[in-house]
Amino acid sequence: MIITRLHHRCLSLALSLCLGLSPFQAWSISGDDLPDIGAASGNMFTPAQEKQLGKTFMRYIRASQPVITDPLLDDYINKLGNSLVEHSQGQGSKFTFFLVDSPQVNAYAGPGGYIGIYTGLVLTTESESELAAVLAHEITHVTQKHLQRAWYAASNMGLIQGAALIAAIILGAAAGGDAAIAATMGAQAAMKQQQINFTRHNEKEADRLGISILHDADYDPRAMPSFFTRMGRANRSYGRELPEFLRTHPVTNSRIADSLGRAEKYPYRQRPDSSRYLLLRAALKEQTFDQPEQAVAYFRTILKEGRYRDQAAARYGLSLALLHNGQHKEASEELGKLMQAYPDTLEFIITASQADMDAGKRRLAIERLEKSAHKFPLSYPLQVTLAEFYLQAGRAQDAYKKLKQLTALQPENTRTFKLLAKAAAALGDEAESHEHMATHYYLMGALEPALLQLKIALRTPGLDFYQTARLESRLKKMQAEAEELKKERKK
Repeated sequence: MIITRLHHRCLSLALSLCLGLSPFQAWSISGDDLPDIGAASGNMFTPAQEKQLGKTFMRYIRASQPVITDPLLDDYINKLGNSLVEHSQGQGSKFTFFLVDSPQVNAYAGPGGYIGIYTGLVLTTESESELAAVLAHEITHVTQKHLQRAWYAASNMGLIQGAALIAAIILGAAAGGDAAIAATMGAQAAMKQQQINFTRHNEKEADRLGISILHDADYDPRAMPSFFTRMGRANRSYGRELPEFLRTHPVTNSRIADSLGRAEKYPYRQRPDSSRYLLLRAALKEQTFDQPEQAVAYFRTILKEGRYRDQAAARYGLSLALLHNGQHKEASEELGKLMQAYPDTLEFIITASQADMDAGKRRLAIERLEKSAHKFPLSYPLQVTLAEFYLQAGRAQDAYKKLKQLTALQPENTRTFKLLAKAAAALGDEAESHEHMATHYYLMGALEPALLQLKIALRTPGLDFYQTARLESRLKKMQAEAEELKKERKK
């Protein structure tokens, strides 16, 4: 690995704790003894190191949490997030936003610009501006180098102390913020309170700059104190069993007042929610039901009684529920009405095509998607769904060509590599199929299955020199990483 041994050992322990205890979050240390992050002497990471750290972090996250791969949901959250990044100090930098399928109310920022949002938090927001406020807050944790500052603190201690500090930060505010850190550090008397009293500083800084991002991106700056106020009320009502967001982002009266005071400096702005935000909420709501028939009943009831924020979103939720309940005809009828009113909405186009595909109307489904994909050539959801339909229709060559283009555009998308492996297998290229599956498993944080896939690929008869060399090179790199991880576990 390109990071130093001390850094790797601290990160390895921190991420191991992350798998079993709580999400990784961004942090910093307050005080005047911080390095100048902008100066060469103060940089803890090179850009290449930070990128590698982020990718490693994301593999651990995929291995431990139910990261959503639905292209429509993923597309929305990344478009929203990156529209905010363009109004932040991270403008032009690579950020990756992802949804975690969990009812928990939580969000976190990891190294390399990887930001996770729990579906429970999305459903808790009452407007798109509130969701944007959470994303802006997490973006600021990244742009302000909070993670690098914590790393600076850890790297100036011994391994045990540094690892304990990182562990305490991951545990967050579960035991009362600073008290949790002090308790975790135990008898380390040398650790002065001011050296570890960083959480409040981070949160205030993220609030302040996040509100500025909201204003500049044309969202309502008051959405941040509004969301905090509701979280504050939840804080009092939950007692000890706080949502994870409140543990890692403590909400106090002073913090609410401070964010409200900052937001009041900007002129009032009322921004209507986008249709895609409302459709996202409907899709996530549909997924909260244990049985699809329960979702069908729910959406039919709210439509009948008029208890919805947006009728089109409610009908979309009903369409999804009908589709998942095997009621393809009814789903197609609902989606047909929606497409007539909103012909260019991605969610309606793709879901209607899925309903046709499931009903055996492959030609109709593919023709609709081809027409839309030609109209919106840069839409990943349209392109990857079309490739998937090509595979189902036995058009492996068409699927392969499209998927190769998509992997070049999104080299970390696990869904694309899994489909590409299927396309290569259908075309008779077993070695390439196993290699793509190895990439899929590797990105999912499953190192052993990835190694197995590469070994199988190398046993494929008829490999030429270049194929063998490429596969052996990848195998050696993964084996070296696996050995390093084993050594770290023993330590």
